[in-house]
Amino acid sequence: MPHLSRASFFTSRKHKPSSTKMATLTMSRPAVAGFSFENCRRNVILEGEVNNLGCSLPAARKTGTTICGVVFKDGVVLGADTRATEGMVVADKNCSKIHYISPNIYCCGAGTAADTEMTTQIISSNLELHSLSTGRLPRVATANRMLKQMLFRYQGYIGAALVLGGVDCNGPHLYSIYPHGSTDKLPYVTMGSGSLAAMAVFEDRYKPDLEEEEAKRLVRDAIAAGIFNDLGSGSNIDLTVITKGNVDYIRPHDEANKKGVRTSDYKYKRGTTAVLSKCVTPLDLEVVEESIQTMDTS
Repeated sequence: MPHLSRASFFTSRKHKPSSTKMATLTMSRPAVAGFSFENCRRNVILEGEVNNLGCSLPAARKTGTTICGVVFKDGVVLGADTRATEGMVVADKNCSKIHYISPNIYCCGAGTAADTEMTTQIISSNLELHSLSTGRLPRVATANRMLKQMLFRYQGYIGAALVLGGVDCNGPHLYSIYPHGSTDKLPYVTMGSGSLAAMAVFEDRYKPDLEEEEAKRLVRDAIAAGIFNDLGSGSNIDLTVITKGNVDYIRPHDEANKKGVRTSDYKYKRGTTAVLSKCVTPLDLEVVEESIQTMDTS
């Protein structure tokens, strides 16, 4: 029996098509090499349909943070500021941006606070299971691989820019992980809206085989540069020093923006300002409910 293709086999089993009908066969052609911009055209069409319906697409969120890290002779130093913003409002002056991953690995997060928090918690949980199954501390490259695969899967819709640092059996390691899943392994990295100011400090003062105190001072000054030159960064400076078998989580390490102290009394004596005219209008009102709320000025 001669060899029949799948399409011709099914055609031969059925009755022959009439003269007015023709059998059609859809072939899947191999993918053409290079970039495909079909999704770009699709997005333009979808955007036009949304605009016609009177709706608007969600806008990208602008976030502010300064995070950085440096590899020194015996380990890694990570640093971050503590300001959390909601648009133009400072939502939290002392939030923690250095997240626990494993006993020998920590991660700084910039971007959407909820995304960085949940992403690091998920990877920390998975690494704990990995550590229990292997019976050893996880490697920094393993955490980096798991983070980049998760972020790439969501194509940037998880707004998490991360600085991953730790010490394992192969020594100290430092990675920068971008929201779309690309990573870099460098001796010093900065991320966030204040990263350019922090990078200027690193480019000027970094040298190989730094001592621990030199590395801490360098990271502290880099974060301070971001705090004083970026509106989205501010308040305190947190540091985490990771060495072989030891982690020193210093929170806060330094208060860069200390609240000023009033130098004089702003209560003036009666009569300091002359009253030109005075008019009192009595109002016949009845107080139904009264509540007093104190404003946080810390």
